[in-house]
Formats: sequence, structure tokens, C-alpha cells
Amino acid sequence: MAVNRKNVMKYIKSDVFRYYGKCSAGHLIKCYFTDALVRFHFALRLASVNGIRGKIGKVLWKMNRTKKRIAIPYSTRIGYGLYIAHSGPVVVNPTALIGNNVTLSQFTTIGSNHEKAATIGDCTYIGPNCCIVEDVVIGKNVTIGAGSVVTKDIPDNATACGNYAKVINYNDPGRYTQENRWTDCEE
Repeated sequence: MAVNRKNVMKYIKSDVFRYYGKCSAGHLIKCYFTDALVRFHFALRLASVNGIRGKIGKVLWKMNRTKKRIAIPYSTRIGYGLYIAHSGPVVVNPTALIGNNVTLSQFTTIGSNHEKAATIGDCTYIGPNCCIVEDVVIGKNVTIGAGSVVTKDIPDNATACGNYAKVINYNDPGRYTQENRWTDCEE
């Protein structure tokens, strides 16, 4: 999940693909100039690398107004295809680990009062107004229902909801991440 200079554009393409279902060079340029959330993703991804791209990313990061609604530090480790629903607001602790094709809905908080925040698996949907607290592990292909407070681990392929979140079933989890899911073969 670590971003390096060689694959930073692949991360940006994967994020844009999750929103629009395509990521050609012309489409990336058009989206950059017309969509503030895409500009946020560009700045987030570029600022997370070293070298000249990282410096450009940090300048874009400082200029980006969207970061007032989306508090995801560029040091956070995030996989391919991050989707932020309704442009946030979202707050993520820098120690969180976020997998591939994760959807963060509006008013989501992933935090910690201690050393380590959550680890979120691939193809996970986190509903609106969710709070994920401390060092919990959310498995792959999981759906977290709206308004849930997650304080314990959630296994793979589960749907969980409530305050405090409990697994309610294993039927069709992750269905909200099916559309425009990024895979390594997409270019």
C-alpha cells in the first residue's frame, strides 16, 4: 500500500476511476480542473511521495481547500481506489491503514486516542456517520452500516451495524463497492 514515485499516477487513476468509471489522460485533466475532490486526490497522492512530485504535491496540498472538509493526512497509508462519498466531511487518523477500493461515506471518523488507528480491508464500504475507534481490524469485503460505532474487529465478508457495531449477517457484504472497482489490470 505504500505509494512510490513510479506508481503514484496509478493511485490517482484508480481514485478517479472509482468516481467516473474511466481514467484516460484527457479525462484526468478534465476532472482535475472541474472537480475539487479529484484535485484533493491528486494533492493527497502526490504529497505522499518523495522527490519533486512530493514537493509539488505538498504545494497543491497547501492550496487545496477541500482538506478543510476531508482531514486525511497525506502520510496515511491508503490503497488503490479510495472513494469519498459526497465530498466528506471525513476525518482519518494518520496511523490508519486503508485497503483498496474502500468507500468512506460522509461524516466518517477513523480515529484513535492512543498509538494506532484502524486497519480497513479491501472492498469495504463504511456508511454515513460511522465512527471507527482505536486499533480495530475491519476485514475485506465488509459493509459497515450508517451510524455505527466500531470498537471491535469485524471479520471478512460481514455486514455490521449498530452502536456498538455487531455483525448482523454475511449476506452480500461489500455490495456498495462493486461498481467501478479498481483492479490491477485496469489502465
